[in-house]
Amino acid sequence: MKHLRTVAGLLSLAAAGVAPVAAGIAQTVEDRAVPDSGGLDLPDNLQIFGKLDPNVRKPTAIVNDTVLTGTDVDQRVALILAANGGQKISDADRDRLKLQVLRQLIDETLQIQEAKTADITITPGEINASYNRVAQQFNRSPAQMAAYLRESGSSERSLRRQIEGELAWQRYLRRRVEPFVNIGDTEVKAILDRLEAAKGTEEFNLREIYLSANDATQGQVVAEARRIIGELQKGQQPFGFFARQYSDSPTRGVDGDLGWVRAAQLPGELAEAAQQMQVGQVAGPIAVSGGFSILYLTDKRQVLTADPRDARLSLKQLTLRFPAGTTQAQANIRAAAFGEAVKGIQGCGTVEKVAAGLGADVVDNDTVRIRDLPGPLAEIVGQLQVGQATPPFGSPDSGVRALVLCGRDDPKSGQLPTTDQVENQLQQQRVNLRAQQKLRDLRRDAVVEYR
Repeated sequence: MKHLRTVAGLLSLAAAGVAPVAAGIAQTVEDRAVPDSGGLDLPDNLQIFGKLDPNVRKPTAIVNDTVLTGTDVDQRVALILAANGGQKISDADRDRLKLQVLRQLIDETLQIQEAKTADITITPGEINASYNRVAQQFNRSPAQMAAYLRESGSSERSLRRQIEGELAWQRYLRRRVEPFVNIGDTEVKAILDRLEAAKGTEEFNLREIYLSANDATQGQVVAEARRIIGELQKGQQPFGFFARQYSDSPTRGVDGDLGWVRAAQLPGELAEAAQQMQVGQVAGPIAVSGGFSILYLTDKRQVLTADPRDARLSLKQLTLRFPAGTTQAQANIRAAAFGEAVKGIQGCGTVEKVAAGLGADVVDNDTVRIRDLPGPLAEIVGQLQVGQATPPFGSPDSGVRALVLCGRDDPKSGQLPTTDQVENQLQQQRVNLRAQQKLRDLRRDAVVEYR
């Protein structure tokens, strides 16, 4: 199932599909206690006077004199759903998505306003160019894209507004933040030395949903984190969907991807969780500075050590498709005949001949890594010798397939990253941190009125 994604992700990353969370999701770290008041003078037995439902929002908000209407929210929600092929969501999920979109629109407005104070203007030509690129990713012309958006309940204006916000903030960061982030040669060398010393240390590929909280909201945020984990456990949406819609970290634009990190690079609470997790598991909510985190471990490896799963394979795939209406019993018979024929393959040079006798299609691929294959299939392929084939696999709907190994390039020992690679990574990390701090300041100083 496709995951919901924002159009901003299409602009910055081309938003390729992300592998879904494994079915065996499990919470691996116990919930932490809610933090103390952080210095606030709060009574032990407080009484709430009046009622407040944080899920109720009036349809119009004014952000520093910029009006956001209920229509703006609805059209942005429709835009997100359109970016995912018109995927249907429940009324409850739609209400939650509206709240998240409202927060995003407020942030986007603040970012555009701040960019304008820095004399940054995104020209119509720049917006048109980005709009056309998005239309291409939807396999539509600009005119067709406009019609599609209207049919989906969104509008060309809503997409262009999001494009403007994305481009304005990126340019603001390049002009007002990046020039003031300095990375020293000594610092880069120290990192390379630490990497060399850490050779063989375990490294984690993590994704994170960070939910900011303060003393007034921490109970609500913990409940929301548990709700998100409950949805993840259902396996109906991948982790990236929830990261994009709920995370308060800049990494939400890349599905919450933290990349490859070692325990020593993580805050203590997250490091402890990562070391207890198995690949495909989710942990949280984990109390961290300023809020709570939900972690998803997608993979693990050892620093600067060759991993057999990184071997690149040259494969031929045979595919025998079944006619519409094929029953399970009929599929079993055809799959058994397919399996017997595959056993007769004597190296990749005979694949086309066997396929022709079966009426099967053949596809070549020379760039597949073992780690990119589904778990059970990766294990089988990893044990094949050149010229051997996997057992048949498939379903009555999709037909039956087999992979034949034509060649294998094993990975070399891990190499240290270059000085430029380390410097660029440090630069990006610090820019992201300062961007988050700047947005927090803008929120604190903003005048937001709901009507």
